[in-house]
Amino acid sequence: MEMKQLLVPVDFSDCSEYALEVAAQLARKLNGTITIFHMMGVSESVLAKSELYEQEEAKYYMNLAKEKINEYTNKSYLMGIPVKTVIQNYKVFEEVNKVAQEQQIDLIVMGSHGSRGFSRLFVGSNTEKVVRSAEVPVLVIKKPHHDFKVENVVFACDLEAENRAAFQKALDFSNLFNAELQLVYINTEGSNFLNSRQIAEKVADFTSIIGNSHKVNIYHDFSVEQGIFNFAESISANMVVIPTHGRKGIAHFFKGSIGEKMANTVKLPLMTIKI
Repeated sequence: MEMKQLLVPVDFSDCSEYALEVAAQLARKLNGTITIFHMMGVSESVLAKSELYEQEEAKYYMNLAKEKINEYTNKSYLMGIPVKTVIQNYKVFEEVNKVAQEQQIDLIVMGSHGSRGFSRLFVGSNTEKVVRSAEVPVLVIKKPHHDFKVENVVFACDLEAENRAAFQKALDFSNLFNAELQLVYINTEGSNFLNSRQIAEKVADFTSIIGNSHKVNIYHDFSVEQGIFNFAESISANMVVIPTHGRKGIAHFFKGSIGEKMANTVKLPLMTIKI
């Protein structure tokens, strides 16, 4: 799994810069390149005006975007890293995947403005829209990481066979950094609760697919989201990776477990890998 070509969507917010700085550290570590992508989002009301007015207006917004992107490309942490920029008049966040395909991107790194709980980080947000449509992994960054580390990574899934490819990608990514990858299954109370025998069967089935050398951690909690981050905190993980189901969105991974039970702000970097 190569991570040479990184795409960073920017809206010139602080979160965008957090993502760009992390992307720079990854690119420097992996001898990669960065493509900075900005969506102008010029409204249809502007485009509906006269052709001359349209050209002048579009030129104004393009120049403004170029000026702002130049501020980004001149950041000291980007020195020595090949960087190119793409500016498009897209307004739909699913278009990020189109740019990723055109630029042969390996990883999308983007900031998130989400602030409360795991579900709010995604559901209904622009981040969710990118995650749903992206064919490549997406790394979500929520705070500054001036010294970004990939040393202890958590891969959380429901141990179904369809997660095999996502697990392998997470393992390949971890290996790029000689990082430890911890596989975890969150056992929740209620209708999704599994007894010891059921868990043992589930673990045996999944490890027979991915290789019996991989240990599966079992963590019990009130919800999947709470369990993931409590487990990650307990082992001092610095990244979480989860599989997603594309069009079904992040909610499918959690099934009935999404709840506003997580009181703390999600701060860990989170990578999603489409099944």
